[in-house]
Amino acid sequence: MAGFAAVSALPDADAIAFVFRIPYENQFGHRGATHSITFALLCGLAALAFAKARSLRAPVQVAVLAALTSLSHPLLDMLTNGGLGCAIFWPFSTDRLFFPIGPIPVAPIGLGMLSVGGLIVVAVETILFSPFLLYATWPRRAKTATS
Repeated sequence: MAGFAAVSALPDADAIAFVFRIPYENQFGHRGATHSITFALLCGLAALAFAKARSLRAPVQVAVLAALTSLSHPLLDMLTNGGLGCAIFWPFSTDRLFFPIGPIPVAPIGLGMLSVGGLIVVAVETILFSPFLLYATWPRRAKTATS
């Protein structure tokens, strides 16, 4: 689960572009190439190689889940109300896109998260995503084998 949590955050590794003065709107800037379907597929391939190297059970399932987990990040970013959108179809298009609705406030970058605006983002995301957290952590009865 820790690995999948890391994969979900991996698209935001592109924030390093700010350090190298790569403009936000550049295809390798924030929410550019790493926020694409192509990048998610590459994450899936990397996960497949990792799963095979570690002799994990169901390596294809691990790869598919890693790709979908990585893809969830830009899809959620496309539901925000700020920024330039995501280059979801990179490298075939560098257009930055949003969904028609943006119920998630855009998070401040860096230390801006330690502001009132950052606190509001955390509160809104907690409310929006709490049903998923509750579902994922709700106790379930163990399935028993029936003969």
